[in-house]
Amino acid sequence: MRYTLLLHYPEMAGELDEAAMQEGQRAFAAYTAALQGAGALIAAEVLQPSTSSTTLRQVDGELRIQDGPFADTKEQLGGTVVIDVPDLDAALDWARQAPNIAWGAVEVRPGAVYTVEGEWRPNA
Repeated sequence: MRYTLLLHYPEMAGELDEAAMQEGQRAFAAYTAALQGAGALIAAEVLQPSTSSTTLRQVDGELRIQDGPFADTKEQLGGTVVIDVPDLDAALDWARQAPNIAWGAVEVRPGAVYTVEGEWRPNA
C-alpha cells in the first residue's frame, strides 16, 4: 500500500550554518538510502521554501492567484516521501525514522489512487 509522508518543519532560511545544513543532508541521504534498500521508496522530494510557492484558488467562479505561502503557520510542508509498504504500522515505522521528526511533524497519509504509465490504479 502506498503512503505519502508529508514532512512539516519550521522554515529556517538563513538560520542554519553550513555544518548544520550538511548534517541534515547526510541524515536525509541515509534515510532515503534505507528506504531504497528496503524496497519501499517510490519517490522523495525536498521542496523550496514556501515563499516560492504560488497558490491558486477559485472563489465564486473567479480564479485567484496568491504568491507565497497560503497557510499562516509556523510549520510549512518541506518535502514528501512516497513509500510502498504492507500496512500503516510499517508506514508509521518509517515516519518515526524521518530525520525531521526531531524538529517538525511527519504526517502519514494513505494514497487513494495512483497512476502508472497513464493508467489509474486503486491503492490497495
